[in-house]
Amino acid sequence: MRKLAAIILGLISSGLGTTAAAAAATPADQPRTMDEVVDRVVVNENHLNQEIRKYAPLIETYIQNLKPDKQLGFVPAGDKYFLGRADFSRGVALVSLTDADTKGKKIFSGIGNFFSFAMQYLPDGFLQMIFIDTNGFDKQHYKFEYVRREFLGEVRCLVFDVSPQAGAGKGRFLGRIWVEDQDFHIVRFNGAYGGNGHTSWYFHFDSWRTNAQPGLWLPSFVYSEEKDLHYALTKKLDFKAQTRLWGYNVGHAAQEQELSKILVETPVQDDTKTANDLSPVQAQRSWDRQAEENVADRLQRIGLMSPKGEVDKILETVVNNLEVTNNLDIDPEVHCRVLMTTTLESFTLGHTIVLSRGLIDVLPDEASLATVIAHELGHVVLAHRMDSTLPSSINC
Repeated sequence: MRKLAAIILGLISSGLGTTAAAAAATPADQPRTMDEVVDRVVVNENHLNQEIRKYAPLIETYIQNLKPDKQLGFVPAGDKYFLGRADFSRGVALVSLTDADTKGKKIFSGIGNFFSFAMQYLPDGFLQMIFIDTNGFDKQHYKFEYVRREFLGEVRCLVFDVSPQAGAGKGRFLGRIWVEDQDFHIVRFNGAYGGNGHTSWYFHFDSWRTNAQPGLWLPSFVYSEEKDLHYALTKKLDFKAQTRLWGYNVGHAAQEQELSKILVETPVQDDTKTANDLSPVQAQRSWDRQAEENVADRLQRIGLMSPKGEVDKILETVVNNLEVTNNLDIDPEVHCRVLMTTTLESFTLGHTIVLSRGLIDVLPDEASLATVIAHELGHVVLAHRMDSTLPSSINC
């Protein structure tokens, strides 16, 4: 009997130990039901809508208009481009960095018209697609239906279908969301805003976010497409568009260091004697080099040019191969930098060759890359110098 009682007590104690271990393995604040998961998702999304007001990322929107073709289907029929900086502290506000300024146009603080009455594109409308709903994303306004688990790359996600509650009003999101299963942040949402009218149109879009740091997923890319959108009775609209966001922390690093670190200025070096020893040609080259570095540094500080990295070294290897095979001896040496935009462009800043990210992405092989670099290297060899007094004097 004593042995039997000991065995029973042992089994009971082992069961209690297993239960305690399971309870310890599951954090107390982790949701245990799908309703609790939805509650966490709602809290995180509304927190992001407030947190993003501290950032001012660069925004790039490219729109390609399409037209039907009997043989090829839909073909390009013109495009639009916008480059600017967002100011989320004032709602969905944009500051243009291009000649096509949006000054004087309506700024949407909420979900609004994507076109003016003349059917002109407004960049603010495409920027709005990074938000699900800034006017009440919660269970009172939306229904959430669990669909399945799914991987987005290496991110494990829970997938939900989201639809507005009856009487929630126009401009509400209707579509699908992907929620990472660790902290339950939305990493992707796909759908459209409901409630089209005679003066406002809401497009279908696919919005993605990037994990910038632990617990923070920031908007990074939006793809939008529309086919056979009827307006003005007889007209139809067909287009594809993409919006990229980057440079969230640009301009804040120095301000933060001023408040948290002791910054000691280095003594100023007097180069007067050295400067007097330079010949007129050497002095001119030194001036040009300094102007070149100033322009590149300015582009990097505002987020248009990427910091020096591995891609620059690969491009400079191609430059070195071209110099060796063509018996070129260029002084000072030629450097390469990458522009962050998706436009297809290349140019030189003195002895610096600049290629856009979009151009590098579409070049099919190293031979094509070498062809583009060789063209820009020709500007350097022929001494097509940059006039530092004219900001627009860039060799193409």
